[in-house]
Amino acid sequence: MKVECGVPSRRSLRALDLLAFFLADVKGGVGPFLAVYLQATRHWDSASIGMALAAAGLTGVIAQTPAGALVDRLRQKRELVALAALLIAVGCLATLWFWSVPGVITAQALMGMVEAVFQPALAGISLGLVGYKWLDRRIGRNESISHAGNVVAALSAGLLGYFVSQSWIFYTVAALSVVSALTAFAIRGDEIDYELARGGKHVEDGNANDEAARNLPHAGPRVSGLSEVLTDRRILIFTASAVLFNFANAAMLPLVGQRISVDRPHSSSLLMSACIIVAQLVMIPVAAVAGRLTGVWGRKSIFLIGFISLPIRGALFTLSDQPSFVISVQILDGVGAALFGVLSVLVVADLTKGTGRFNITQGAIATATGVGASLSMLLAGLIVKYAGYQAAFLSLAAVATAALLIFWTLMPETKEFATVGREAAADRAERAGSTFVEQGRRRLRRTGNLPDRSQPQDEIFGTDTTLNKDFRHF
Repeated sequence: MKVECGVPSRRSLRALDLLAFFLADVKGGVGPFLAVYLQATRHWDSASIGMALAAAGLTGVIAQTPAGALVDRLRQKRELVALAALLIAVGCLATLWFWSVPGVITAQALMGMVEAVFQPALAGISLGLVGYKWLDRRIGRNESISHAGNVVAALSAGLLGYFVSQSWIFYTVAALSVVSALTAFAIRGDEIDYELARGGKHVEDGNANDEAARNLPHAGPRVSGLSEVLTDRRILIFTASAVLFNFANAAMLPLVGQRISVDRPHSSSLLMSACIIVAQLVMIPVAAVAGRLTGVWGRKSIFLIGFISLPIRGALFTLSDQPSFVISVQILDGVGAALFGVLSVLVVADLTKGTGRFNITQGAIATATGVGASLSMLLAGLIVKYAGYQAAFLSLAAVATAALLIFWTLMPETKEFATVGREAAADRAERAGSTFVEQGRRRLRRTGNLPDRSQPQDEIFGTDTTLNKDFRHF
């Protein structure tokens, strides 16, 4: 991957690849295997297991926004990732060694809290290394590698738990946490533009890799007020659609697992593993392709594919609970989740460009979507209890449809390169004497993808000179 201006070395880019892979194994600690371990090995009751799982989830949601603010504020992003990874290792070992209810709950709360650092830190480091011009491909690559790591983690945990011991799952995650910490330091700190890593204004497109940029303080006139950012109408619209998307998505697979376990209790674990792995395998190529296509098609058109896939998936789950059918439907989960993972970061990066609030905005949106996901489980459970699984799936599909409509009708395109590129193409066609240019312009204006030429240029593009510099790349 080439980056103009400051060019990150191959070592830093490869280290970023490895960091994305290993953090996929580390994030969430041992994940769903914790419940299996506590039930089968420690013989905990369901209520105690639920409290342990809730501790990690609750602290994770609460910590998202402060974690984003911390990533924005600190220049030591590599050190922050390494410290968080080592604390995950401590939490895993504490779960094994102090397996009383208070001990495990404390360890899980710690792990949930520090896990909130990983996503904004990885996105910030990526932006600081490659700049806005190449961020779409870099985030697509990060997500693709991360999903590959998830597949390896799930398979490894299952094999270790079956052939060796469930305790070894914790030891393995602890060891990978140490490897992640070491990998973070393999990224060269002098190649990260720390002002750009938080979405701050920069002198040139790409990585402004110079001593002056790296020494800029994080607080100062370059940083927009937090209230100004979080009250941006576009950010509020995106947050509303993202919350509804996660509300509809979070409970779907657990409901599938519950329904399967009623009729097929002995094979339910195997079927759930198959559903998860199939979705993750689909996410790997979809994330990589999305990172490339969004640079040409813009954010909104690609994101709409993910929003459309969710209500279709919810409706299909009402048709059959046969294993082969359910696993096939999970392909849509892979498409939707991969597109959301890539595009949500890119949309936030677009909307916070030049504000210095990239990571805290990610954290605030993650907090809101986490609350939505938690409420999804509660509401879906109540609907199943009183109206059955069919009604629950249809209700979630209806929420997903509402998310689709909000995003489709209210959310504007956020990738400014797309509009500039279309404007430039129209101008070239006009100079060449194309007879179809005016018809093309009218079509673009009707869809909202080309500004009205009657508006003053400053009103269309603003006074920031960054866009004019970006224009030269077309």
